[in-house]
Amino acid sequence: MNSEIIVKAVDVTKRFGDFLALDKVNFEVRRGEVGCIIGPSGSGKSTLLRCLNLLERMDGGGIWVNDELIGYRRDGDKLYEISDADVARQRRRIGMVFQRFNLFPHMTALENIIEGPVHVLGEPPEKARAEAKRLLERVGLSDKQDHYPSALSGGQQQRVAIARAMGMRPDMILFDEPTSALDPELVSEVLDVMRDLATSGMTMIVVTHEMGFARNVADTVTFMEAGKVVETGPAAEVLGAPKNARTAEFIKAVQT
Repeated sequence: MNSEIIVKAVDVTKRFGDFLALDKVNFEVRRGEVGCIIGPSGSGKSTLLRCLNLLERMDGGGIWVNDELIGYRRDGDKLYEISDADVARQRRRIGMVFQRFNLFPHMTALENIIEGPVHVLGEPPEKARAEAKRLLERVGLSDKQDHYPSALSGGQQQRVAIARAMGMRPDMILFDEPTSALDPELVSEVLDVMRDLATSGMTMIVVTHEMGFARNVADTVTFMEAGKVVETGPAAEVLGAPKNARTAEFIKAVQT
């Protein structure tokens, strides 16, 4: 595997009962790239992210992160599920930002960010606190460190969630439609933070319907439908001159 490739998914298959959610999906992202995944609802975009982050177990194929097969160990031609401890170790390297923020409601913004570094990474509390304050300043929320999630707007909560993911010092961050639960006027403040992250060189995989963000920030765009990758390539090509008629139809629909 090319050492520049941080994520490589090969023939990834996932079923929920009789429903084929992912049908031999192939996908890759290089270190420092922003890869956007687009497509209609139910196309498998979020399921692919959840397989990447080991929130769902694949039924077939494999995903490698930094050349390490995730979720399984190989013994000859057979694959065996790894232990929960090894799953947790692998998952620590992959940040995740969800649609619905998933902040701990009983913790302040600062405490939400500190929780992982202290209790998962074993950092000294004072070091974690100093880093959390720096991250809150980076996302424009240094004045909200003592606020609980209920006192924050949706956009502010999502920015705290991004800072929390960054606090774990991941190799990459996955974003699952991070603006879909926000009021329209709050979307830009979250996208601005994501643009800053992209500029800093963070590897990002973003499931999104924000075509402007994909056009201006993404290095690659992948269009999915019915659990399959229909088209993938450089963002300018996929969004500007798609080769597949269904890709073109979808892009036209979401931009009008």
